[in-house]
Amino acid sequence: MTPTSDQRARPGDRRPRACDLLLSHGHVVTVDDRRAVYEPGSVAVVGGRVAAVGPAAEVDAAWRAARTVDCRDRAVLPGFTDGHTHLFQALARGLGEGLPIWPWLCEFMWPYSIAVGPDDARIAATLGAVEALRSGITTVVDNHYAPTDVSTVLTVADAVEAAGLRGVIARGMLGDRTAVAAARGLPEELFRYSTAEELELTRACLTERPAGGRVGVWPAPLNLSYVDQKLVTGAVALAEEFGTRWHTHCCEGAKDPASYLDAYGVRPVEWLERAGLLDERATLAHAVWLDDDEIAWLGGRRAGVAHNPASNAYLASGVMRLRALRETGAVVSLGTDGPSAGHRQDMFEVMKQTLFGQRQHTLDPAVPRAEDALELATREGGRYAAAGAGTLAVGAPADLVVVGLDRPHLRPLHRAVTTLVYAARGSDVDMTIVDGRVVFEDGRCPLVDEEALLTEVQERADHLVQRASFGALRIPWRC
Repeated sequence: MTPTSDQRARPGDRRPRACDLLLSHGHVVTVDDRRAVYEPGSVAVVGGRVAAVGPAAEVDAAWRAARTVDCRDRAVLPGFTDGHTHLFQALARGLGEGLPIWPWLCEFMWPYSIAVGPDDARIAATLGAVEALRSGITTVVDNHYAPTDVSTVLTVADAVEAAGLRGVIARGMLGDRTAVAAARGLPEELFRYSTAEELELTRACLTERPAGGRVGVWPAPLNLSYVDQKLVTGAVALAEEFGTRWHTHCCEGAKDPASYLDAYGVRPVEWLERAGLLDERATLAHAVWLDDDEIAWLGGRRAGVAHNPASNAYLASGVMRLRALRETGAVVSLGTDGPSAGHRQDMFEVMKQTLFGQRQHTLDPAVPRAEDALELATREGGRYAAAGAGTLAVGAPADLVVVGLDRPHLRPLHRAVTTLVYAARGSDVDMTIVDGRVVFEDGRCPLVDEEALLTEVQERADHLVQRASFGALRIPWRC
């Protein structure tokens, strides 16, 4: 929104300018270029943009707000980006316990994906969006692959936007069933569309929701290790044509590079590089099992990588080489991997798990630090998702989170950054703001009837479990 004449500063005019929202006297952690922290600090919002940020005395004196929020005993920080999630999986939360990645997929997630219907996907996406907003996530990259007809994909995008989130729906594509897919046990029922059909369906979704909207669509060949190479090439071409990025799973399991090497004589990321498909448009989820060359190629091309430490630990998939990827120049975001593999869409948990997993892996307690984790969840996530968000700087999208610090597990307060990363949790979020609009406050998301939502979620989940024949997975206590 362009400031009105009442909001523009006039030479010599010291009268306060008008703003829509003033977050006043908080612990303001900007994650801006200077990594400034203002204590106390204030943030002024005009329309969907940050209009001012700085010491509370200066900002409060310069702005007259339609609404002022007292942020004493609260932290104000940029909203989080969830760089890889699967909102449609929300109806299966808590199932599939104790399985490594491939049995988890073949025995649980693929059958679940086949059983999901359009209305299931819509209600699951709404639930996931509400959960995300309640924990301070303002942008999501939702890898949606069940079902993927145009109507359902657009309905999921509508549901995410209606709840108040920003983000993209990365339309999962499988295409022609490859020999690798057959050998690794992917059921034929997953391959609903040919490679050509997948690309045309994705084109239709991109046309309906082009780049620049609050919730767009990205092409998303589901997994580099087993989809048709022509599908990947076509997806990259679509991303370039429509000015978007593209998304895929990459080397999540230890066997992924070897199976690809056996089939094509080359490793997955190596093939992307040789085929000229690797650049800043690529966003790869997981990227755990990479060699030195692949890491160098990802960094050199400024590709994006979504690190999902909670789900990687849950499925015992391994630990990503975070330090090496960042040092070579890759743009690393953090992801929850959705309600089934990550179980909670809580970026506080993901930040903490990032630090602990890396430190256990490297035996270095200083790399990474709390500041690194917060950067990945905010400003780097904004770069990865091309959303422009992730910092509290003048002109940035007004995607903000207010976190209550007046709780026993958050006191005493010595350093806001370390307290937020190590001690806070999603339930400590008091307010979430997306594009200047309050979308979570006072324990509820005002754009969603949460009571009705939870009732429908349970009913649909119960029916879906029956359709997928998952009764054995609901045994109350497994020995």
